[in-house]
Amino acid sequence: MPHYFSVLAVLVPVLGVLWVFRSFIPVLELVASLPLSWPLATHPDADKSQHVYDDGHGVQKPLQAADFADPHRLLPGQHHHVPVATNPQHAQGQFTMKIVAVGDLHGDMPNAKEVLQMAGVVDENGDWSGNVDFFVQTGDIIDRGDDTIKLYMWMDKLRDQAHAVGGTVLTHLGNHEWMNVIGDWRYVHPSEIQTFGSVAARQKMLSTGRIGRSWATNYTTTSRLPLHPSLGSPNTDYDPSSSSPLSHAAISFVHGGLAPTYSDLTPFPSRINQISSSLLHKLQSRPQPPPHPPNPYPGLPHDATLAEHRLYDAGGPLWYRGWALDPEEKVCKEVDEVLKVTGTRRMVMGHTPDFQKIVSRCGGKIIIIDTGISHAYGGALSALTVTYTLTPAPSDASGQKVWNEKEVVKALYVDMEVVLAEDERAVIGDFA
Repeated sequence: MPHYFSVLAVLVPVLGVLWVFRSFIPVLELVASLPLSWPLATHPDADKSQHVYDDGHGVQKPLQAADFADPHRLLPGQHHHVPVATNPQHAQGQFTMKIVAVGDLHGDMPNAKEVLQMAGVVDENGDWSGNVDFFVQTGDIIDRGDDTIKLYMWMDKLRDQAHAVGGTVLTHLGNHEWMNVIGDWRYVHPSEIQTFGSVAARQKMLSTGRIGRSWATNYTTTSRLPLHPSLGSPNTDYDPSSSSPLSHAAISFVHGGLAPTYSDLTPFPSRINQISSSLLHKLQSRPQPPPHPPNPYPGLPHDATLAEHRLYDAGGPLWYRGWALDPEEKVCKEVDEVLKVTGTRRMVMGHTPDFQKIVSRCGGKIIIIDTGISHAYGGALSALTVTYTLTPAPSDASGQKVWNEKEVVKALYVDMEVVLAEDERAVIGDFA
């Protein structure tokens, strides 16, 4: 046995050095390109030969480790927070909105706190800082870790603190929230159940208890966040008849993805959220089935509608992975139509992890923000920031008001920040 530990003492550091310098060793680069599929939760119907709502886009695909290569990766040992500007200088008459979005947290309170403090959402005590206008979390707070109760209570506290000073917290239901309320507990740790006291206590908390009530009241499946108040409050439906030059100045947030083949996109976002609310009510009000495993998978309620089945289908907004895994040419060809009908400029989602970076595709139109924040993955601590400004400019020759519209999208990490998109244009109109 001592000989075994001696071998490990030598082998582990050697493997660590080889991994760090793998880009210089072709054989190791080949090993690093092998498929990784273990992190991805699978839809409960994925092993069935046919699915009544399968559109061909919901097939589970392996992630490629080579796809996680980060050109901005830091040298080992660097760990200092990037300072967040808390009081930027604004031009007279300028409108500014600051948004921070964070992906899957999966039961890890310490890492969640570090990310939100890093991004300026909370202070050193974990309280709302007042330095951002909107904080968005895209779902999957639950499973894979033990801090479920702490995280949901914290989200509720931040929501109240933000509201008191004019800020907003937007939270979403991910596929793991839905799995748990259905009774699919494949990714629940026994130690996490113990934090509730028992299986029955956990079921009650997620259905009629405090967490379940918060899901029903404060969580949606998707959101549309307008970047200027002239377009309405968060989750105002997109109006296709709008003539405003800012009509598409909005971002959609969802856990999995808004598939181009999904038939319930419009009106956006109310159609999806109405279906979601109806299905959640049915699941929370039914007698709670014994969890799977070891018991049989309970499935959706017997009275679930076709639209509710589509919502939870592999091609629905909770499970869809096409924007993350399909080829670049395909997604960039399809994304504009989805942005058009949802009245948005870009879509932000979690669900499909890249352990080193936030992924931006098609010039920032598609942004995937799940970087495996939880210790269950050991991925990158990250947040997405969006800073939107509308600044008055000199009027044109006809006397019409001219504004400079600018949107800067950044990926924020512990050691650095990376600009993903920086769009600027002149618009004419009265937005004061």
